[in-house]
Amino acid sequence: MTTSQTAAQATSRTVAKTILVTGANKGLGFETARRLVEAGHTVYVGSRDPERGRAAAERIGARPLLLNVTDDASVAAAVKTVEADGDGSGLDVLVNNAGVERRAADGHVIGAEEVTADMMRDTFETNVFGVVRVTHAFLPLLRRSAAPVVVNVSSGLASLTLVTQEGHPAHAYPGVAYPASKTALNMVTVQYAKAFPAMRINAVEPGYTATDLNNRTGTQTVEEGAEIIVRMAQVGPDGPTGGYFTVEGELPW
Repeated sequence: MTTSQTAAQATSRTVAKTILVTGANKGLGFETARRLVEAGHTVYVGSRDPERGRAAAERIGARPLLLNVTDDASVAAAVKTVEADGDGSGLDVLVNNAGVERRAADGHVIGAEEVTADMMRDTFETNVFGVVRVTHAFLPLLRRSAAPVVVNVSSGLASLTLVTQEGHPAHAYPGVAYPASKTALNMVTVQYAKAFPAMRINAVEPGYTATDLNNRTGTQTVEEGAEIIVRMAQVGPDGPTGGYFTVEGELPW
């Protein structure tokens, strides 16, 4: 599904776009939104907390958007807000960044012995169903764009190749719910890319970034982690689609 071009070669930085970043009041989402505003785009900071979302948007000159990806009514209201704000051109870029990784009370990763169906369901609700819910709801606005783009923030832990490769850091991760949800997200990405060939739809791996998601145990900064998200949010109409990218290139599924 991907072209031979690299993400960097396919990036278009000259045309201002209307962009929505979910889960953008902090962490990777906030840094992504900040960088995209800096690049000259109109950016909506999606946040389920109205006050935090408003404060984050004001800090970077973005637009706040109340958006809980796990709630149908919230998502439908967000679509109406973006549509009402616009000039009829719709939404150019959707960055599905909102995600969760549930850990035990003491902070340890919940492994196979402890994980329950309810834990799995809770994680999938945001990381998979939330992406489907938001993408489906915004499809009419994305279709109005001349060059629509969807970026799904995945993880290196979603790669079956890497997780089963002894000696690779992903192989040592004991969790079940989070990597399973991101592997499912990768499949959603591929199937959507095939279904909508006029759109550029890709999954990205930001790397092990220090955020609240992992209790700030990550080894890189949000500035480093946001690089591939920002890059793929700005791909042009001839850019790659149906791919799985890190800042260094494509990852194996």
